[in-house]
Amino acid sequence: MPATPPALIRVPLSVRWRDLDAFNHVNNSKFLSYLEEARLRWMVTLPGRGMDEHVAPVVAAAHLNYRRPIEWPNELDVELFVERLGNTSLSIGHRIIGATDTSAVYCDGNVVLVWIHRETGQPAALPEPVRAACTA
Repeated sequence: MPATPPALIRVPLSVRWRDLDAFNHVNNSKFLSYLEEARLRWMVTLPGRGMDEHVAPVVAAAHLNYRRPIEWPNELDVELFVERLGNTSLSIGHRIIGATDTSAVYCDGNVVLVWIHRETGQPAALPEPVRAACTA
C-alpha cells in the first residue's frame, strides 16, 4: 500500500449509537457524514473558510472504499490529504481509521470539490488561501 501524503487535518470522532444500522455497524451513509465533518473542520481553519461572497465549494464527486465495518463503541480518526490540486478543483483524499489502532482502515477514497461562482454556478479559480493551505 503506498504511503499516505501528509494530512491536511486529522479529526477525532466518536461512533454514536444512532450511527448504527440493523446489522449493528455504522451505516454506509454515516461514513459520508464523518467525511463531511472532517472537511468542514478543515475549512474553518482557512481564512474566509475557503470561500467568499463570490465563490464557494461544492462536492462534485465522492468515492468511498468501504474496507471493513465500524462497530460501536469505537473511536475514529478521519484523515484528509491533498490528492490533486487543480485550477478550479481540489481532490481531497480521505481515510477513516481507528484512533488507537491506525492499521484499522475502515474507509478510504476521495472527494472532489469544485469552486463555483455563486451567481452563475460556473467554475471559479481556487481561492488563494485554499491553494496555500494545500501546498504548505
